Amino acid sequence: SREEQRMEEMDDHNDPDSHEEKVTFWGQRFMKKDPRFLRSHDPGTGGCLTQVPLPLLLLVSLGLVFVFLVTTLVQVFRIHQALQSETWDHQNASPLLPVASPQKQIQLELEEIHQQLAWMNASLAGLCNPCSRNWESFQNSCYFLSRTRGTWDTSVTACQDQGAQLVIINSVEEQRFLQFWIVGKDTRTWIGLSDHHNEGAWHWVDNTKLQLSFWTEGEPNNVGDEDCAEMIAAGWNDNKCTAENFWVCEKPSTPCPGV
Repeated sequence: SREEQRMEEMDDHNDPDSHEEKVTFWGQRFMKKDPRFLRSHDPGTGGCLTQVPLPLLLLVSLGLVFVFLVTTLVQVFRIHQALQSETWDHQNASPLLPVASPQKQIQLELEEIHQQLAWMNASLAGLCNPCSRNWESFQNSCYFLSRTRGTWDTSVTACQDQGAQLVIINSVEEQRFLQFWIVGKDTRTWIGLSDHHNEGAWHWVDNTKLQLSFWTEGEPNNVGDEDCAEMIAAGWNDNKCTAENFWVCEKPSTPCPGV
């Protein structure tokens, strides 16, 4: 009844322990000093690890140890097999068939390295351009065709200014290359050949005597004091050194870097 409830509250008020906070769990009221409440909230008994069953922890630990042991045994087994194989090779090797020595192994490794270096050199050669921009490469030389015209002496100087010389033709292949390259441009072109020092004695700009020639039929004829050689579609022709032609410079190509 309400009267009994009021009397109970008065008793609680007079009870010194009634000042302690009351906590309700699942419809039950506990005092904070109640032993059941203390046991249920003891921090030493709570947490996730204490809730994991001990047999499960032992099982996981044993599993890790087992994996470690298996890995170690496999490594030991491989080393043992390698040692046995090496021992068998030495014991059973035929006298006529020598066992592979460390020197032989080193030789094989060096051969493999040489193959790799050869491949790298080939790759670098494919990327390398042995001639400067606007210069044409052929065999071991670089060639430059002028864009302006000048006298034979002007051509000699212009090539020297570029670290080159007026072209010297030493082979059939070089003549064919220059003819194909220059004739396609439909130009008369000075080459590094003249006889202005001694009529009829043709020399190149490096003072070497002419050996192989590609004169057109009837040339050189020295009509009107023609002392300098030019290249035309049919071959070579002698012309006055004061005439203005294009010219071809020649210089050695730059070796590509190798490993």
